Amino acid sequence: MLRENPGKNDFLLPSASQRDFTVNRDPSFGILFRNSLFALVVGVALVLFCYLFVDRPVAFFMHDQGFADYPFLKWLTYPPPIAQSWSPFVLAMLVVRRVFGLFRRWELTLFAASVAIVLSDQFRESISFLFGRYWPETWIDNNPSLIGTGAYGFHPFHSGSAYGSFPSGHTTRTLAAAAVVWIAYPHWRAACILASAAVVTGLIGMDYHFVGDIIAGGILGSIVGTYTSKFCGLMEDKATPADSYGSDA
Repeated sequence: MLRENPGKNDFLLPSASQRDFTVNRDPSFGILFRNSLFALVVGVALVLFCYLFVDRPVAFFMHDQGFADYPFLKWLTYPPPIAQSWSPFVLAMLVVRRVFGLFRRWELTLFAASVAIVLSDQFRESISFLFGRYWPETWIDNNPSLIGTGAYGFHPFHSGSAYGSFPSGHTTRTLAAAAVVWIAYPHWRAACILASAAVVTGLIGMDYHFVGDIIAGGILGSIVGTYTSKFCGLMEDKATPADSYGSDA
């Protein structure tokens, strides 16, 4: 209750909820935030370098070599959109599954990966609008592109399929899921690297994206996947028995 005549220092004292907020602050989130900022700074530098010196030569080289004629490169790009299409169904099934008991670790990992895929692609879509980058090649509705029309650059706050090259959605979704698995199951990290490398190989070989797009998508997806893992408790629960995730208390 408020005093009838509060003193001048009363409003400077923290409330109980404020004290709890301060006491319960998790330092690991501060570390994760700083690491994320560092990754973003490095990413910006790499994207700028690629924009000036790498993106155009690589795009022209892939086009001139005709790598897009190899079907297996296109096949490598199929998994990310398929995984996203199935993510809502997987999440719905896991919601039902949770009614009957606690998640096992692999189920919690699947939940986190599905959330990360959907969430990261929404981030990608918003960022795509902010930057509005043309594609390396003309693919849909005569879109402007470096190879097709000589168009190259960023056009901030432009929407539409013509401006969706940056960042790479395929890479964003792939690294979001890979980051979750990387954290939850360290012994699967080699598989995460191979899967991510396969998608990137397909994207560059098909000239679907510039190298800078892929770097940006990889950093974005990794950050979203890492935070999703953190909020789902996968970082803290590495030593927890497989059948004890979640609480019915």
